[in-house]
Amino acid sequence: MTTNDKKRIFATSRIGDAAENRLREQGYELEVFQGPEAPPKSLIVEKVNGGADALITTLRDPVDSEIFEAGKGTLKVVAQIAVGFDNINRADANKYKIPFTNTADVLTEATAEFAFFIMGAAARKLWSSEKLVREQKWPSWHPFLPFLGDEVTGKTMAIIGTGRIGLAMIKKCSGFDMNILCYDPAYQNHKYIAAIQQVMDLRQAAGIQKEKTWIKYVDFEDALRGADYVSIHVPLLREGETDKPTFHLINEKTLRLMKPTAYLMNTSRGPVVDEKALAKALRERWIAGAALDVFEKEPLPADSPLLDPEIAERCRVFHHFASGGQITRLDVDPDKGMAGRTAQAVIDVLEGHYGGDPTKMPYVVNKEAFEKK
Repeated sequence: MTTNDKKRIFATSRIGDAAENRLREQGYELEVFQGPEAPPKSLIVEKVNGGADALITTLRDPVDSEIFEAGKGTLKVVAQIAVGFDNINRADANKYKIPFTNTADVLTEATAEFAFFIMGAAARKLWSSEKLVREQKWPSWHPFLPFLGDEVTGKTMAIIGTGRIGLAMIKKCSGFDMNILCYDPAYQNHKYIAAIQQVMDLRQAAGIQKEKTWIKYVDFEDALRGADYVSIHVPLLREGETDKPTFHLINEKTLRLMKPTAYLMNTSRGPVVDEKALAKALRERWIAGAALDVFEKEPLPADSPLLDPEIAERCRVFHHFASGGQITRLDVDPDKGMAGRTAQAVIDVLEGHYGGDPTKMPYVVNKEAFEKK
């Protein structure tokens, strides 16, 4: 920037030295809330009202009309360091003509591999085994005592939601000779599914895998009934927002459709799963286990039913960590890192890239607010 009038950015969280330095080197005045806890909303309002040109946010920050009103005339962009944006009121952003951005794509592979890893951790009872060793309760080697886990290879996986992350999960499952049931309430990518089937057939024909495997789209209920593992990859959509809401998509009724030997994984959004129903399903052994990285309320409260000691051996819980890899979270390259993409999104808007047209900026979510009527 050549002007002495520096544009101001307030970030509600650290996004890493590299990305923060890039913004400062660009000539911006960057103020960062050091955390690690979230700042109070009143502080965000204060900073925006004080003339911030850009706001960098996380999923834990509520962004609505109060914030947009406070930034009226000065706030130019809200850049979210996450793929999800449930915390941002889209209608309010559109009303105030404020573009908001997210970090889709760069976290796809990291999130999918994490979903696969936690499936294995739950099924093979890794936590139970390590706990046994650490507590010096491992008596001796035995063929099946004190417990056995469940294999992943050769089993049937249900992928609920075949967007970017769901498709990446499919790719990983196919490498473990899994049969795959697919369900998506909005869009079916038949071209990708056909390509995966071709790869499956080639692997079997070449002797890389012994058994023939398959992949197909099915109804939601059939996916749950037929799967040994169910992995959730849908956005959070509530009643009134769509004709296919996903809020509590996994509930008492749908959990009862699953096999008693099946496992559930959720790395999408916490409210997609009814946690009380899931805890009940684990206690009463309707299903074999679950692994979750997201929750209805975060951080997970101490009185959460998912922390019931009675189900601890069958329920793995993680700290919203699915995209938590070094490159994915912190790389300054916007094609590799969430931090880099967040910084680039801010620069695109503040520097008027793409002719200053938000509809052409690749990371802007609410493009509809800027389309010419």
